[in-house]
Amino acid sequence: MNLYTEYINEIEERKSQGLHPKPIDTAELLSEIISYLKEKNSPYRKDCLHFFIYNTLPGTTSAAGKKAYFLKDIILGKEIVSEITPAFALELLSHMKGGTSIEVLLDLALGTNETIAREAAEVLKTQVYLYEADTDRLKAAYTNGNAIAKGILESYAQAEFFTKLPAVPEEIKVVTFIAGEGDISTDLLSPGNQAHSRSDRELHGKCMITPQAQEEIKALQAQHPDKTVMLIAEKGTMGVGSSRMSGVNNVALWTGKQASPYIPFVNIAPIVGGTNGISPIFLTTVDVTGGIGIDLKNWVKKVDENGNIIRNENGDPVLEQAYSVATGTVLTINTKTKKLYNGSQELIDISRSFTPQKMEFIKAGGSYAIVFGKKIQTFACKVLGMDIPTVFAPSKEVSHEGQGLTAVEKIFNKNAVGTTPGKILHAGSDVRVEVNIVGSQDTTGLMTAQELESMAAKVISPIVDGAYQSGCHTASVWDKKAQANIPKLMQFMNDFGLITARDPKGVYHPMTDVIHKVLNDITIDEWAIIIGGDSHTRMSKGVAFGADSGTVALALATGEASMPIPESVRVTFKGTMKSYMDFRDVVHATQAQMLHTFGGENVFQGRIIEVHIGTLTADQAFTFTDWSAEMKAKASICISEDETLIESLEIAKGRIQIMINKGMDNAHQVLKGLIDKANKRIADIKSGDKPALRPDANAKYYAEVEIDLDAINEPMIADPDVNNKDVSKRYTHDIIRPLSFYGGTKNVDLGFIGSCMVHKGDMKILAQMLKNIEKQEGKVVFKAPLVVAPPTYNIVDELKAEGDWEVLQKYSGFEFDDNAPKSAARTEYENMLYLERPGCNLCMGNQEKASKGDTVMATSTRLFQGRVVEDSEEKKGESLLSSTPVVVLSSVLGRTPSIEEYKKAVEGINLTKFAPPHKLLVR
Repeated sequence: MNLYTEYINEIEERKSQGLHPKPIDTAELLSEIISYLKEKNSPYRKDCLHFFIYNTLPGTTSAAGKKAYFLKDIILGKEIVSEITPAFALELLSHMKGGTSIEVLLDLALGTNETIAREAAEVLKTQVYLYEADTDRLKAAYTNGNAIAKGILESYAQAEFFTKLPAVPEEIKVVTFIAGEGDISTDLLSPGNQAHSRSDRELHGKCMITPQAQEEIKALQAQHPDKTVMLIAEKGTMGVGSSRMSGVNNVALWTGKQASPYIPFVNIAPIVGGTNGISPIFLTTVDVTGGIGIDLKNWVKKVDENGNIIRNENGDPVLEQAYSVATGTVLTINTKTKKLYNGSQELIDISRSFTPQKMEFIKAGGSYAIVFGKKIQTFACKVLGMDIPTVFAPSKEVSHEGQGLTAVEKIFNKNAVGTTPGKILHAGSDVRVEVNIVGSQDTTGLMTAQELESMAAKVISPIVDGAYQSGCHTASVWDKKAQANIPKLMQFMNDFGLITARDPKGVYHPMTDVIHKVLNDITIDEWAIIIGGDSHTRMSKGVAFGADSGTVALALATGEASMPIPESVRVTFKGTMKSYMDFRDVVHATQAQMLHTFGGENVFQGRIIEVHIGTLTADQAFTFTDWSAEMKAKASICISEDETLIESLEIAKGRIQIMINKGMDNAHQVLKGLIDKANKRIADIKSGDKPALRPDANAKYYAEVEIDLDAINEPMIADPDVNNKDVSKRYTHDIIRPLSFYGGTKNVDLGFIGSCMVHKGDMKILAQMLKNIEKQEGKVVFKAPLVVAPPTYNIVDELKAEGDWEVLQKYSGFEFDDNAPKSAARTEYENMLYLERPGCNLCMGNQEKASKGDTVMATSTRLFQGRVVEDSEEKKGESLLSSTPVVVLSSVLGRTPSIEEYKKAVEGINLTKFAPPHKLLVR
């Protein structure tokens, strides 16, 4: 009984951390626990009974299988446990959410004992997580005249698993808690540096916001036991940044309700709000848990007597409070009138939070149950030969006769499932779509695995063209946490059917490439839909959506995703780039010019940016689509010329072939299949049968923005503006400043070139600049550390072949060694060049960080407080984001360069250039 002894020791260790026993997920441990609870005189029996009933994970975990079979034996009378009656055993099975529990319930329902069969059938009628093996058994039994099977199918056809659930309360009382002022990053709710603990929900919950905030939440709950605490982003957007299921899980853990009394630390129904609403990615995750997200609009732009917006000395709109949501305010959500009240005073209409579909998610305890429920209803009706009764809210279908389609509308119409035949759908339509490519990243992957287990999925959907499990977020440091988590994750995902960055068998070399770069390579059709477990799932081919770990699991299990067709904003360009400018500056200028054009309103937020980039290959264009996450867009689509798309697909083919050559393809030859699809797509473009994707000339956009390249005269820097007197303006990504703003005097403590924002060209720019500086100055001396992390091994190999890696080696003081990976995060940096292992590195902030209080100049994506650099007692840490040339020069000088110094340093260097297409890219 060694495992149980080890478990007890672990429990004692967790007690010292204020934690409960860790939920059980292995059959081996549960077998020992069952052995003890069967022994009436065992001193461990009482505890083991509790662990068995209340602390075993459901779904397809091996422990769940062991539990289900033991409960079956109790129901059949083969085992007797006085505290677990057959009726209680059936109740426990009803909470186990699929997998072996469904197999057991079907065994009982289709068995020879009529009493047990009827009782098991009643439980089965409440279950929705059935897969083909389960439905095949039901169909076969029905075909053979089994009355029990017929009754189950008739119940499914009427969706009684949904209709018999309790109704959503008409009134929900909430008490407010201001989680922060300004945008609330998911880093605040689930810090990146605690990523290793995300699959241990109770432990990870302790990192939400601060211990002080957690105590304040508990105090509100004690003061208002009949109310739900609503977390609020005052004067900001809730849940910006990463697509973290763990963030919503933490909010639910502290403020939601337990999903089942028999499933530990899985809570649902959190309620969140933001003055500017909820980030689209975060709102999807809230839906997954049956929660509520509210756009509060409690601060509004102040206007004068003529209705004109009043602005402050900085040109920003002056805000005035429409109503207060100060911490401790009691409000009432009315789900019938769809209004928010303070007592009897109506505050705001919140209809968008309670659409018919969202009401279903709330009633069912989450969106998964609705997705699987609809599938099981459709199956039952097909077997019974009947029309599908209208139980669920019909999908909203918006169609405007004579109106053309935007690019995203075309993609959604092509991939739509279950829509009215022949009907063309426009933005606002609720659509279920087939997903082509799915990505899971390593710090959320264990949660995705848990979600797959909880929905009883065992193998990837055959609909999915390709799926990839990355190892980039844990690439920097191969420490004990990574060694404990990552091999287990890779084994699970490899078995499930994904291509994995690390080979569980150890045949091919670990590939820690940044996930977004790999997904961009394996996307071989610009009509594809991609779902990935990271907010920077923003491919420059197709349309890609960053998603929480649960939505990723759903896409892997079903090959589908559901969402409204988003509105689009068209971005075009005019003018000519200056010779000394880099495309990264165009990306930042796009955001700045958009905000200026629309008076500070971010028209990109929650919408698709349809960028007519035309002449840039997918590698280079990804710099734009990637940054669309920082623009708060839902996604971005690149409109390319035929020749450019063909070039991008040829590059993708070459890189997929390298993966095959490394031995990364699986038994189903998924990677070979992608190359075949790429060849077919290239042939269709060349023949003219299916040219590159274009929107229609008469498509309708929410807004259109033309970016003036002539107006971009100097490098553009995204500044966190950490000392802005208006706290809500800090860390927003919206402050874009020209290089000259800093006057060549701002100290820079560390430079970072890496993350998904850079490509091979950036690495070549680095090498060329170092040679330039040595030629001009006689030598290269770094006055600040420069950390360089190439995004992929392919890029490293290409740089070696072309001689650029040798240049970088010459100037470096550290080069990564795959045979001896770092086992501890670096805490101090010297003034030299560090060549780090491909992967996320400093951008993620979960392993290595800059020194506290540093000013960092980086090519990465995130400038949130504490992400790349934490504050010190003396100074706020800040991460300024810029192009590769600015980062290089800032590291050499130890400060921001003047515009003259910058121009001199980039003379003769091949910066990433962009010229607008010569023709309008429409059909």
